[in-house]
Amino acid sequence: MNLTEKIAYIKGLTEGLSLDESKPEVKVINAIIDLLDDIAYDVKDLEELYDELSEEVDEIDQDLADVEDELFDDDDEDYDDFDDFDDEEEPFYEVTCDSCGEKINVSEDVLLEGEINCPNCGETLEFDFSDLFNDEEDCDFDCDSCDYKNNCDNE
Repeated sequence: MNLTEKIAYIKGLTEGLSLDESKPEVKVINAIIDLLDDIAYDVKDLEELYDELSEEVDEIDQDLADVEDELFDDDDEDYDDFDDFDDEEEPFYEVTCDSCGEKINVSEDVLLEGEINCPNCGETLEFDFSDLFNDEEDCDFDCDSCDYKNNCDNE
């Protein structure tokens, strides 16, 4: 039984009591029943609107899924290539060429090799880390076997 049917049942019960319509209590009861009847119809209208809205949202969701499939389905392989970069822990550093002013991003491994040619002008860029270590330390950047690894900036 839905709300409107329940309200109609209650209305029928009160009419079957043959109450005196002139008494204030009966007027209040009838007003409450009329209010419940109005609320039941409003709820019914809201349920219908909700059902329509829900259907429209489902259609929009399906259309969006179709658009996503069209846009992204072909490119899945391209995005898989980028996943490899997420796993890299090697930091990159920005180096500026003294000759041409070109800014170059280089990995730590390249810095440790000691030099690189500028891709813009071909000038050899040299990286010297000797001033970072004391004369007593002879760092080969093999931090796992280094006695000074607690004080090393390369970890």
